[in-house]
Amino acid sequence: MFDVDYYEYIKALHLIFVITYFAGLFYIPRLMVYLVEANQRPENEANILIPQLQLMMRRLWKIITVPSAILGIIFALWMLGIKPFLLTKSWMLIKLIFVGLLVAYHIKTYLLYKEFLRGTFRHSATFFRFWNEGATLILFAVVFLAILKNSAHWLFGLFGLVGLALLLVLGIRLYKRLRTTKQ
Repeated sequence: MFDVDYYEYIKALHLIFVITYFAGLFYIPRLMVYLVEANQRPENEANILIPQLQLMMRRLWKIITVPSAILGIIFALWMLGIKPFLLTKSWMLIKLIFVGLLVAYHIKTYLLYKEFLRGTFRHSATFFRFWNEGATLILFAVVFLAILKNSAHWLFGLFGLVGLALLLVLGIRLYKRLRTTKQ
């Protein structure tokens, strides 16, 4: 009666959980920026802000980020189980390299997260503004590879990523300059 292509449903679920995963990866470093800045506030303010930000960070990591990552991986593996020939495509292999970088980014973010929960503030707010853009660069690479399914223009894509990274660096520096001139 209905010609159902389950692959498309699995792909949709994969995409939904990748989006929620990235939402967590984008917001965790932002909370780290706020924690560093809260730590520099007067003690009475810091004593209120830091526990609240740590609670927000814990909830975000445990309720959204990690479950979304797990479900995104499950649906990705399911898709590859349905269409294993995709592993022979060069664009997919390059995409999986970026996914590997994403896993490394996730692990390092987790280690930073654990430091913040212990009250350790080793890096500046500017560091975390830059750190926050790591997920952005990976997201751009993965989306373009997945949509265009073309690794032949990887050099063009690499230059595009470098250009995006430079724009992000300039934006962060401009923001920092504007903030310091306002104070």
